[in-house]
Amino acid sequence: MYPSSLSARITLLALFSASTFYFIYKSRRRKDLPLVSFNPNGDSGSDDLSRRRGKLFFVSQTGSSRALARRLFSLLASSGLPFDLVDPQSYEPEDLSKESLVLIVASTWEDGKPPENGRFLANWLAESAADFRVGSLLLSRCRFAVFGVGSGAYGAHFNAVAKDLSVKMRALGAGEILPLSLGDVDKGDVDGLFDIWSEKLIAVLKGGEDSGVVLESGVGTGGESENESDGGFESDEDGESSGESVVVDLEDIAGKGPSRKSGAAAQINGKANGTREMVTPVIRTSLEKQGYKIIGSHSGVKICRWTKSQLRGRGGCYKHSFYGIESHRCMEATPSLACANKCVFCWRHHTNPVGKSWQWKMDDPLEIVVTAIELHTKMIKQMKGVPGVTQERLSEGLSPRHCALSLVGEPIMYPEINALVDELHRRHISTFLVTNAQFPEKIKMLKPVTQLYVSVDAATKESLKAIDRPLFGNFWERFIDSLRELKDKQQRTVYRLTLVKGWNTEDIDAYSNLFSIGKPDFVEIKGVTYCGSSATSKLTMENVPWHSDVKAFSEALASRSKGAYEVACEHVHSCCVLLAKTDKFKVDGQWFTWIDYEKFQVLVASGKPFDSRDYMAATPSWAVYGADEGGFDPDQLRYRKERHHKSNR
Repeated sequence: MYPSSLSARITLLALFSASTFYFIYKSRRRKDLPLVSFNPNGDSGSDDLSRRRGKLFFVSQTGSSRALARRLFSLLASSGLPFDLVDPQSYEPEDLSKESLVLIVASTWEDGKPPENGRFLANWLAESAADFRVGSLLLSRCRFAVFGVGSGAYGAHFNAVAKDLSVKMRALGAGEILPLSLGDVDKGDVDGLFDIWSEKLIAVLKGGEDSGVVLESGVGTGGESENESDGGFESDEDGESSGESVVVDLEDIAGKGPSRKSGAAAQINGKANGTREMVTPVIRTSLEKQGYKIIGSHSGVKICRWTKSQLRGRGGCYKHSFYGIESHRCMEATPSLACANKCVFCWRHHTNPVGKSWQWKMDDPLEIVVTAIELHTKMIKQMKGVPGVTQERLSEGLSPRHCALSLVGEPIMYPEINALVDELHRRHISTFLVTNAQFPEKIKMLKPVTQLYVSVDAATKESLKAIDRPLFGNFWERFIDSLRELKDKQQRTVYRLTLVKGWNTEDIDAYSNLFSIGKPDFVEIKGVTYCGSSATSKLTMENVPWHSDVKAFSEALASRSKGAYEVACEHVHSCCVLLAKTDKFKVDGQWFTWIDYEKFQVLVASGKPFDSRDYMAATPSWAVYGADEGGFDPDQLRYRKERHHKSNR
């Protein structure tokens, strides 16, 4: 049945043409890849990256997959094929990009989940495949094959782990050299299927044409259909076009937000409460795919990569260097996934809702805090057994002491933000809150938080409109009023600048003029993080500044302040620099940018007035600007990835 209207026919034709072009593009891309070859001497072609021994992983709970892997290991060795037999629990997944050939024998455990020794590897692959910042070429030089061990009695969960590993490896660009084979222990065919699969595998690796399995790398042939393997995992860029058509955009919500005394929203226990769900099923699915844990109808929590890093003793984020945050005890959350801007550098590519005021159903702040901590600690527990994670750090991580209310969206939009902050402080959890400078009245009524940020993404009206793409027509007036409200706050305040080359890096004088309006304690200057191009953002790596660029900008901006601000700290890894007020935080030549968190909790519990000087602490020498450590804590163990681009330091 064909659409009757002309516009519908044109739309259908356009969709068909686009999908046809995409199919051709994908096919050509795969055909451009080389045929699989593996030299028994460990040299697989001219590429230096591939001159490594193959890896044979076993993902095993009861020992079945381990036994099969050992059997295959012996066969490979007797065939002159050099492999390492690897327990993934002791392997760093980030090294997968260096591998030329990976074989996996994987069992599926309860509820379709991986056995404990393969949990971290599976989670890393899932997160990387869903993260548009990683891209679909991360494992493009890697070839792999998977054999699954499962029970048909578990129905939909049958061999779920092996299937998922195959899908995620392909999503990250790895080429499958042999069809996925799935053994069923209930049928008693595991040994027979494994022997057949092993014979074919060895024939392929030795270049035997009689095996009937000579595959072009990158072509998914095993277990699941080609369409299934591409279903949302190839990259977030692939899914962006469809995301634009289905993500709910709430720009029609306008006007003043409902007050507690108004009848604009329903009243439940005396609290404003709308009927609309902020997180629709489509939005929920999109955010959960990106690793968010959704709380109730409008909040979220997500474990930060720096939390994982410091749990493993590999260093903390820039907030650790600048302010003494313990990254492994930090929870990243938000009580409002909605935002009033559509910034070009948005990490979420606008998969979260937008709106100008709160007209949604509202959850209780106590429930949000309790659930956020519960979900966060569950994610921390999943780090148990990961290389580098000690029992001491894990125990500390299970008791969060900091909360970054900056995950996504606009936290200050939540009508009960003060009550939520109180709940965090009662638990001796510090609060770092970030606002996008479009709700000055909310800043005015906000109770003291440990540190209050305002995003200053541009210094002129024209550039702010281009970068933040705000919903409000009077966005500039709201922006300036937000800065004015910041000046009256007694807690620590921060201007947060995100530098985007070609967009806002030339406005040093204009930025300097904004200092006198809000008079912030600190100015954070950070290079933009490239999140991939999409229908909503055309940024490229050309828009990402080097750390040297950020340093030059920061030094120039500090000089414009005529001594009011100086460059205090830096975190080279994050491409981030901190300016601090000289008269407040530099005492007898030493910087005091760190925070005495226990003192802050005492002060806020007293109910008496206090200011940012009352809970400052000395900054360690390694975090000070120009130190050899570049802001990296020397008590941590630095892990350096293999880089293939020029260094700027």
